[in-house]
Amino acid sequence: MEGDVEMAAEEEGAALELDDMKKRLKEMEDEAAALREMQAKVEQEMGAVQDPAAAAASQTNREEVDSRSVFVGNVDYSCTPEEVQQHFQSCGTVNRVTIRTNKYGQPKGYAYVEFLEPEAVEQAILLNESELHGRQLKVSAKRTNVPGMKQFRPRRSNPYMGFRSRTPYMPAPYLYSPYGYGKVPRFRVPMRYSPYF
Repeated sequence: MEGDVEMAAEEEGAALELDDMKKRLKEMEDEAAALREMQAKVEQEMGAVQDPAAAAASQTNREEVDSRSVFVGNVDYSCTPEEVQQHFQSCGTVNRVTIRTNKYGQPKGYAYVEFLEPEAVEQAILLNESELHGRQLKVSAKRTNVPGMKQFRPRRSNPYMGFRSRTPYMPAPYLYSPYGYGKVPRFRVPMRYSPYF
């Protein structure tokens, strides 16, 4: 009788363990399905970015935004976007002011001002050489970067470094002098008057 009780307990424990394993398997399958769905969504978004029609549309949108923007150079490092916006408020409605910074968060000394209407760009260019924080601003229309059109500039040599060619240094083969060590052939030079010698 005791053997039957032990076997029933073992079968019951095995059934509980099997149910637990089935639950974990179901959770893993649900998680895998969610991951597949997320992956499909990301691939769809990436495909939309790589789609040539979408890329052309984004390029035309960028060109349209750039036609409403100006480049502002020689901006004081302590200037805030609000001060730049206040300076260009007379030209038209300012949509956005972007002051570029380096990787440490320090301003680079130039900014971009985007207007709501393209006519404001001509008014903003009239503010070229105006003063802000005691510095003369350089204002020009923003140009649109064309991807893949970077001009190739060859590397300039550093005058403080010696000449370094791309080929490894190979010493010239040593030629033995036919006249012997230290003997230099002397050639007769026609006699000519030279006041410098």
